[in-house]
Amino acid sequence: PKRVMMKKSVIFSIVFVIASVTAAFAQGTTIVRKELPPAEITRIIKKVSENESAFREALKDYVFIRRASLSNIGLGGQITGTYRRDSFMTFNSDGGRFEKILFAPISTLTEMSVTPEDLEDLGGVNPFALEPYAIPQYNFNYLGIERIDDFDLYVFDVAPKVIPDPKKSKQRMFVGRIWVDVQDLMILKSRGKAVPETKQNKFPIVETTREQIDGKYWFPVDARSDDDLVFDNGQVVKLRMRVKYSDYKVGRTDVKILDDVADPEVKPTPSPTPKKP
Repeated sequence: PKRVMMKKSVIFSIVFVIASVTAAFAQGTTIVRKELPPAEITRIIKKVSENESAFREALKDYVFIRRASLSNIGLGGQITGTYRRDSFMTFNSDGGRFEKILFAPISTLTEMSVTPEDLEDLGGVNPFALEPYAIPQYNFNYLGIERIDDFDLYVFDVAPKVIPDPKKSKQRMFVGRIWVDVQDLMILKSRGKAVPETKQNKFPIVETTREQIDGKYWFPVDARSDDDLVFDNGQVVKLRMRVKYSDYKVGRTDVKILDDVADPEVKPTPSPTPKKP
């Protein structure tokens, strides 16, 4: 029956996406398998969720600078076009994002169009990777422990239990890998991409690293991607993305002052839209 065939197609798509992302981690891994009981894995994931919620809430009290660029890469690795946007950013008490553009030269991209909204979740992936409220909607596959710099990190492959139907929902979910500090159970690094994809909208694999801010919050400081977006019509767009987050400061009061004077450059950012070729 048609319904069965469609269901099989969706399942195949999920498996293919997970397999392709997992393959990206296959080389250079130094994960050491250390068995953990299921109850301990459940405890770790619960604490990670709590920490992620605390970080999101704390970020509402901060202002920061985001410097973002997207580039097309041509034959031989030459940059053929670039989109750049430097912004002063913060969040209001409801979690809405506010942005004041500091520098935005004319885009020279030729192979794809990029709107300001395309940057908001880094090609489909929020820089925090996982929305805390959605964590119960994911499967976590514990892989072991990997030492990076001076940190021992639990490594989990993460994938949605069910990928949303893009025809019925605008929700985007994460498929990829997270690295969790063994001591404090906080995500220090993530690497993955957004799902669902469609024939017209493809998303890159993004790697995000975090640093400790004010001695207690682990906020994103760097997000990057070097990936090929392969569309169903055969078109391949080579993408390079670099995003830096810096100058985190407690500063919600300053933002309220800007709102009071109705600065026309400070505005809520619309919901993100995918990049298109």
